[in-house]
Amino acid sequence: MSKPVFTLSRRAALAGTAATLALPAASAFATAQGPLRPNILYIMADDMGFADLSCYGRRDYATPAIDALATQGLRFTQAYANSAVCTATRVALITGRYQYRLPVGLEEPLANRANIGLPPSHPTLPSLLAKAGYRTSLIGKWHLGSLPDFDPLKSGYQHFWGLRSGGVDYFTHASTNGEPDLWDGGTPVEKAGYLTDLLAERAIAEIGAGAASSQPWFMSLHFTAPHWPWEAPEDEAESRRLAAKNDRQALFDWDGGSASTYAAMVRRLDLQVGRILTALEASGQAGHTIVVFTSDNGGERFSDTYPFTGRKTELLEGGLRIPAIVRWPGVTRPGSTSDAQVITMDWLPTFLAAAGSAPDPAFASDGVDIRPALAGGALPERTLFWRYRNHGQQAARRGSTKYLKIGENSFLFDVTADPQERANLKDRRPDAFRALQAEWDAWNRTMLPLDPQSYTHGFHANELADHFGVTD
Repeated sequence: MSKPVFTLSRRAALAGTAATLALPAASAFATAQGPLRPNILYIMADDMGFADLSCYGRRDYATPAIDALATQGLRFTQAYANSAVCTATRVALITGRYQYRLPVGLEEPLANRANIGLPPSHPTLPSLLAKAGYRTSLIGKWHLGSLPDFDPLKSGYQHFWGLRSGGVDYFTHASTNGEPDLWDGGTPVEKAGYLTDLLAERAIAEIGAGAASSQPWFMSLHFTAPHWPWEAPEDEAESRRLAAKNDRQALFDWDGGSASTYAAMVRRLDLQVGRILTALEASGQAGHTIVVFTSDNGGERFSDTYPFTGRKTELLEGGLRIPAIVRWPGVTRPGSTSDAQVITMDWLPTFLAAAGSAPDPAFASDGVDIRPALAGGALPERTLFWRYRNHGQQAARRGSTKYLKIGENSFLFDVTADPQERANLKDRRPDAFRALQAEWDAWNRTMLPLDPQSYTHGFHANELADHFGVTD
């Protein structure tokens, strides 16, 4: 199968070109006191599929603001999440390490155990940046443990405005237990509005606070869109009706929603990202701010993961391959793409290098500094690893070759030539298969054992059975 060619709309291209021309050159990153360290704006969608943006191939709706960001910067075509579910990805993002090194990263056990969370003593991306003199904030989803033991403000974020759980109703802001879950630090927030809009408004306020500060800043902006419940901006009446009935099941309505609702959610996310980027430019900080847009894992049931198969909770490419766009003035070339294989853990060493800092030597990062790829170069070849308890999934990729195990079935794929992972090369290339399998086994021995209480066990079993004919 040949790879599809994606093109930006003329409107998005013109918008991107205009904004690019407004950005100062890299030489403007200096003051009389020395180099100006960049601000960092990291924007993460939730459960967004690889092709859910029009700059990645979505055809039934457009995302002009994020498309323009791609025109102004670099778009990765082989970016990976370290996990197919979101808590685990957030562990790797904030620690720069494989999630399996910590109990909190073992396949989202948070729903069942209040004593599991990110240890406040563990060095994190925000704590290391704060130590380097950065103002740090988390806007949006935390999902790394509950009060009183676990909290963003205990793990390096100096400012927090958002939700602590994995998902809330977009209008009532109630979590799956029916309780409100919107916070300003440790203070509950009662504020009417569509959650995507409220998070954007707070992010814009933080950009203003950053402009007024003498510090460089790091903002991790974790939207919940397009994660369920599938509610469009015009669905407030239905949300309130279900809330009045105390219908908690509605939040877990796996059979609810529609393609048009999902499209409306993504379009609203795009609109708000556009407002945030406009505010950044108006504040005079765009020329010395790194902007990243990505997702925490592959998409859910309404997502587009073309040309891949699989989705959230699956180690097929559709569950792991994600959009990732970077605009770094003076580093990324406008309108460029990169086929470098990057993964969630890479952001920590990259951002710390940009800040003139480094990971804590006692907690070495499993990621790498990807600035060479951002500048148009290549990264040294390495092996990336995954595992997931559902169906005993295992995966490793090196170069174009991917080892995959599901249940008792094992595979070797060339995911460049065969992105849908259909042609099993295990018998034709036995040496390559055994080498990757052995690498995975050696890596796995250095990680914590599987979590027998993982509540995500069993999700999407039908999809995997249909694809490979496996049973649990």
